[in-house]
Amino acid sequence: MKFTDGYWRKRDGLTVLHPVQLQDTSAGTTSLTAYASAKRVQGRGDTLDAPIITVELSAPAPDVVRVSISHFAGAQRRTPEFEIFAEPDFRPEISSRSLVSGALTARFAEGDAWGLEFRAGGKRLTRSGWKGMGVVDTADGEHYVHEQLDLGVGEAVYGLGERFGPLVKNGQTVDIWNEDGGTSSEQAYKNVPFYLTNRGYGVLVDHPGKVSFEVGSELVGRTQFSVAGQSLSYLVIYGPTPADILRKYTALTGRPALPPAWSFGLWLTTSFTTSYDEETVTSFVDGMAERDLPLSVFHFDTFWMREFSWCDFEWDARIFPDPPGMLKRLHDRGLRTCVWINPYIAQRSSLFAEGMRAGYLVRKPDGDVWQWDRWQAGMALVDFTNPEACAWYAGKLRTLLEMGVDAFKSDFGERIPLEVVWHDGSDPERMHNYYTQLYNKVVFDVLREHRGEGEAVVFARSATVGGQQFPVHWGGDNSSTYESMAESLRGGLSLAASGFGFWSHDIGGFEGLPDPAVFKRWIPFGLLSSHSRLHGNQTYRVPWLFDSEAVDVLRSFTRLKNSLMPYLFAAAERAHHEGLPVMRPMVFGWPDDPAVTHLDRQYLLGDSLLVAPVFSESGETSYYVPAGRWTRYLTGEIVEGPGWVHETHGFDGVPLLVRPDSVVPVGARVDRPDYDYRDGITLRLFEPAEGSRTVTVAGSTFEVTRQGATVRVTRSGAALPWQVQAGDTVVAVAAGETGCELTLP
Repeated sequence: MKFTDGYWRKRDGLTVLHPVQLQDTSAGTTSLTAYASAKRVQGRGDTLDAPIITVELSAPAPDVVRVSISHFAGAQRRTPEFEIFAEPDFRPEISSRSLVSGALTARFAEGDAWGLEFRAGGKRLTRSGWKGMGVVDTADGEHYVHEQLDLGVGEAVYGLGERFGPLVKNGQTVDIWNEDGGTSSEQAYKNVPFYLTNRGYGVLVDHPGKVSFEVGSELVGRTQFSVAGQSLSYLVIYGPTPADILRKYTALTGRPALPPAWSFGLWLTTSFTTSYDEETVTSFVDGMAERDLPLSVFHFDTFWMREFSWCDFEWDARIFPDPPGMLKRLHDRGLRTCVWINPYIAQRSSLFAEGMRAGYLVRKPDGDVWQWDRWQAGMALVDFTNPEACAWYAGKLRTLLEMGVDAFKSDFGERIPLEVVWHDGSDPERMHNYYTQLYNKVVFDVLREHRGEGEAVVFARSATVGGQQFPVHWGGDNSSTYESMAESLRGGLSLAASGFGFWSHDIGGFEGLPDPAVFKRWIPFGLLSSHSRLHGNQTYRVPWLFDSEAVDVLRSFTRLKNSLMPYLFAAAERAHHEGLPVMRPMVFGWPDDPAVTHLDRQYLLGDSLLVAPVFSESGETSYYVPAGRWTRYLTGEIVEGPGWVHETHGFDGVPLLVRPDSVVPVGARVDRPDYDYRDGITLRLFEPAEGSRTVTVAGSTFEVTRQGATVRVTRSGAALPWQVQAGDTVVAVAAGETGCELTLP
């Protein structure tokens, strides 16, 4: 939201107060409060009609400073609020002008001039300076508070949720407001008022409702964020690296649960509006098996329920007469199953009257149930602020789990109305974005309760701050084009920079029928993502409907992903424990390399693999390789960095490079993602450097030490056979043996 007309003038109809002169500070045991007047005070008479802006500093954890700005403090407390996991015993160092939180210092300017700067590592990270903070009144009686933080030369901003435009947000206006807008617009399903920069810090605006960001747009040298009301609170998080920032951010807002290993395999769906029944499903599963295509999960999309009845959580008996038997037959073939759900109750659903009687549906101020005809005729919305409604909804899901369903695709959750009354009195503006958090928590919790820790997984579309706790999220409704493939990747990388550890997308695109070339190019990108799903709208996504080469490409990359599961699951465990996403923008690996700042057509998969999807039928592509001797994973060829690589790939290839000094654990199975990774594992060594490093796989720890041309590998843990590979040299180690040695060529 813009408040200025150029650099000096305010927009017509606005009255804006800025802190001008620091009048006083008050230091407590846990906070430092500053009182700044909105005009200069030279004498006692100047204190009359002089508004005061109050700025309080506190620290919920080391290296984190909370800034709370307020004008009028008499407003009632509004809910919901983001859940911030503070360290209750942490105490910052406080003086009359500064608050020190670990390595991060927030300091008010000396003298009576106004300013607030943030310092760490011996340098200024950012600053709120002249006219940075502002309290805005409009001619219509609306009120806003804004803050502006300086952007340094070359400083790049990342995050703000899953956004499909350029990865670097500089120059963009971003409104944090969940919408069902597809992947080709400025709207987003997953809006997160958090960003990080390559200057060593991140910022979380602690407001679950609408937050408007002007990232080097209204003022090109500042990031501005604003909210409605008389107060604004934000947290500055010091890294110094992007990975460090996310570790601390996810410690505050929640780390992702660890998805089950089976969920990393290939998912196949019925697609959305296609015609299907059990015979269709069986033919798809048979077709995959006959073509030796490893399949892990089969998903039933919306029409597993009867039309006009979503959601009643009842199988459409006309096309699925024996759901328990069908689910058992799929389980007997080694498959998991997933069904589509959303938080809406159509009027025709048997649950509508039940929910209305019990008060489980969101109501309007006049007491009527809120309804509309978009999506489902007369649909209502489950009120997840009502604990009894949560239990009711969870009970319907539990029945499906007891029947044999393994996972839920928790779709929608963005179209949340404002003209409603919530059971717990929540503010409608704040609930609009936050609703998805309550919805997905209910779904994830019932899965975790029924299936056990480490066995719960959803396929969610909407999210806000904290939503990363309930994986997996997918990118929503993309299209069957190379352009949409690229925008999907930008969205995934933007979401990763917002603290989400696991992400997927519809291989081949959701809207339209992909050209066989598009489908085949999308497959490597899909299988080299944390989670992989074949899904469409009006057309199926089984590969033999495209051409025989599509079958071969899918087989090759599905088998490749399954073999990489020891490596990928280790990355997943790191996401679970540290908050570092499995898929990451390149800046996470090389924050000091200016060449990677804007790269959004390639990414890191874990710590060691660089993936550069191909976005053309011809196979022509360009990508950047950072410094060092990189190895092509599929061929063993060496690529020297730093520099740009221009090359052409067939449909059976993709740029997949291994970082120098990497140890990539490779599994012995290619037919499934869930197996004992320790049994028959191969440690592939790539350009090992002098010294030692360790790799842990499923509880077994391997230490790799290089001295000159000699590499020694030792293992602790399970007594199972394993081997080590460096280039063409392979050394097998028998079960029970704890080490081996090899000589590098």
